[in-house]
Amino acid sequence: MDTGQTDPRAPSHGSKPGEAGLRLTERRNPGTASLDLATPRDLVRAIAAEDATVPGAVAAAEDQITDALTLVEAAFRAGGRLIYVGAGTSGRLGVLDAVECPPTFGTPPGMVAGIIAGGTPALIRAVEGAEDDPAQGRDAMDEHAVGNSDVVIGIAASGMTPFVRGALTRAFERSSRTVFLTCSDPSSEMRETCDVCIVIRTGPEVVTGSTRMKAGTATKMVLNTLTTGAMIRIGKTYGNLMVDLVATNAKLADRGERIVMEVGGVNRARARRAIAEAGGSVRTAIVIARTGVDRKEAERQLASHDNRLRAIIGDPPAVPTYD
Repeated sequence: MDTGQTDPRAPSHGSKPGEAGLRLTERRNPGTASLDLATPRDLVRAIAAEDATVPGAVAAAEDQITDALTLVEAAFRAGGRLIYVGAGTSGRLGVLDAVECPPTFGTPPGMVAGIIAGGTPALIRAVEGAEDDPAQGRDAMDEHAVGNSDVVIGIAASGMTPFVRGALTRAFERSSRTVFLTCSDPSSEMRETCDVCIVIRTGPEVVTGSTRMKAGTATKMVLNTLTTGAMIRIGKTYGNLMVDLVATNAKLADRGERIVMEVGGVNRARARRAIAEAGGSVRTAIVIARTGVDRKEAERQLASHDNRLRAIIGDPPAVPTYD
């Protein structure tokens, strides 16, 4: 189990009374102590300067993020799920990442799921007290029947949300692989319960305790990396092309047609026909456009090559030069 490293920002023995016991995300930021006196431009600069520290904090957790990505890939290959659990901003970010996977990668809705304390109403307004009950987190794991083929990622910027703690403990009991994503040092309980602890030390917020800011930005970066990385690993892209997208709107339909045009070497009308022949699958349409086979044969070739286009039609086209 990975517990992260010692917090380099931990206060010394000369810290002010009561400060040493505060979570990293609850400490006051000395650089923003006079925010209420700042001009609009000063505020923009102060917030931007703090935000600029986030990528480095995420990069420092590269090993732990890699370990978590490896667990997610293994779950997907075993037919399992990735389930996010969080409260407040953390929960909303998990739900956001989950709902973006089907249109981007053509995944079934349940393959990546987001659970937020307080349920659907908590997505648009605070549900008081929802995050404080570990039993509700445990119940959520039972309701979703998590098991040994799943990965449960608990998200808690402060590192201490009871709902998340209860969910991870129950997921561990149900033999799921467990990951804890936090911006504060994990408790010993979380270290013992989780296969991986991802600790992103973003430090004190611009506004004390407002983890929707740097901690939220860091969380979104990590979630993007985990799902995008795992989807790439299981063959959801061709090079950097989004070949498993689902055309749920005009923009995505246009993107799918342009991908088939570029890779298949055909005009838009032919690309559109190929997608129709392929039942809406951009990946299958590419094989049809490039090789001239019908849908059944294209699907057979894909199935025999782990759905990887490179094995059938070679390398992707070179990246074009843009003006």
